[in-house]
Amino acid sequence: MKYADTTLAQIDEILQQSWKAFRLYKEYSLQQRATFMKAIAVELEACGDHLLQVAMEETNLPEARLRSERARTIFQLTSYAEACERGDWLEARIDTADNSRTPAKPDMRKMLVPLGPVVVFGASNFPFAYSTAGGDTACALAAGCPVIVKAHPAHAQTSEIVAQAILRAVDKCNMPPGIFAHVHGASFETGKALVTHTYTKAVGFTGSFAGGKALFDWANQRKEPIPVFAEMGSINPVFLFPDKLKQDAAAIAKLYAGSITLGVGQFCTNPGLIIGIEGPELEEFLDELASEIKQVLPGTMLHPGIAKAFTEKRAAALSQNGVATAAVSATEPGINQGQPTIATATGKTFLENPVLHQEVFGPYSLVIRCNDINEMLEVASNLEGQLTASLMATEKDITINPELVHTIREICGRCIMNGVPTGVEVCLSMQHGGPFPATTDARFTSVGADGIKRFARPIAFQNWPNGLLPLELQDDNPLGIWRTVNNELTREAVL
Repeated sequence: MKYADTTLAQIDEILQQSWKAFRLYKEYSLQQRATFMKAIAVELEACGDHLLQVAMEETNLPEARLRSERARTIFQLTSYAEACERGDWLEARIDTADNSRTPAKPDMRKMLVPLGPVVVFGASNFPFAYSTAGGDTACALAAGCPVIVKAHPAHAQTSEIVAQAILRAVDKCNMPPGIFAHVHGASFETGKALVTHTYTKAVGFTGSFAGGKALFDWANQRKEPIPVFAEMGSINPVFLFPDKLKQDAAAIAKLYAGSITLGVGQFCTNPGLIIGIEGPELEEFLDELASEIKQVLPGTMLHPGIAKAFTEKRAAALSQNGVATAAVSATEPGINQGQPTIATATGKTFLENPVLHQEVFGPYSLVIRCNDINEMLEVASNLEGQLTASLMATEKDITINPELVHTIREICGRCIMNGVPTGVEVCLSMQHGGPFPATTDARFTSVGADGIKRFARPIAFQNWPNGLLPLELQDDNPLGIWRTVNNELTREAVL
């Protein structure tokens, strides 16, 4: 189903209403916000199989994957709601006055407060978890911010159904009009109008580097620049350390064949680069990886645009001097299908060719053959920022290669040992973000309740009377939240 682009006049009206909603919603209690978020989860589940059928038609994703993703989205809404109510994310700090000091020490209290209306751009590869009612929306609502979602054109009807579910929750919870809005737009002008509007105060995005960087640039060219958290992809390097490869070359190859081709490779955490050291163990790894890849059937990609981009970028990578094709699926791909592919190149070739550093979004990975551990270190030192980096290593490998290990840690947001980067656990300790160009702000995560902090800012209150302070900072701690009082973490009242 095709939807008309939301007009610029309509966008202005939506943002005007969103700003009015913000003035009310920011005063809502943590419990009220949490109740609203849980109501959205209930309405999303109530959409039933009809929602899954529409999403299957629009995205080519299988029912099992979509059912699992919807369950994850519901979990995000409910778990972030619980985190919202706990209040840890507020980072409440209290330093009481000391009049015996000269000059007197003032009473200082600090917490996070919401930024204002947040524009969220739906992601093509996650129609639920990173789209209309996904993590960005949940985090913004938890922070006390209204949300305007721009539907991804590739699954516009799915987004519309979820938007209607959110609006039902708005009505049932008596939320202020404008707390949530949903817009359509296939052109860049729609996105630009949303980002540059005076009342937009933050942006959440998951997608391509070109798209995320455009939003970031528009946001910083405003009279009042605003924060943009854009997750823009990653090649997620995997480092095969010598001792580990000597022990488990075939097993590692089988593990990574599954990760590279999972979901037709359409994950931002897909392992697109594997770095090893020349020798019989790397040859064994490559032989087993090639054998596995040849058996994997091509899969239909999310939409024709992604399939076309994969075909073009794969071809560009394979055509580079010094790049050899190690394996492709033994089955020819059909229309809009991605053909699983493994390529190889030397460390020298990789270091000299920036094209090989670029993401090929799909079932593709490039294996780099380094001469020794020093060249592996050089490759690591020349990698751009990544969402993840994986170390297939023994404790001995880690102990005797400290410089390499520290270099790898510098380039990523999540450092994985003896595992695969695909599969992002929704929990408080998850870091789904990384140094540029993986994201526009490596300090934050888009997965886990810490993501709420993206849409809030700190404010300090100096020498305020107790009764005029926000409840979160009052002496008797009426909300019962954890606070740092005179450098001690406590739930106790201020004496």
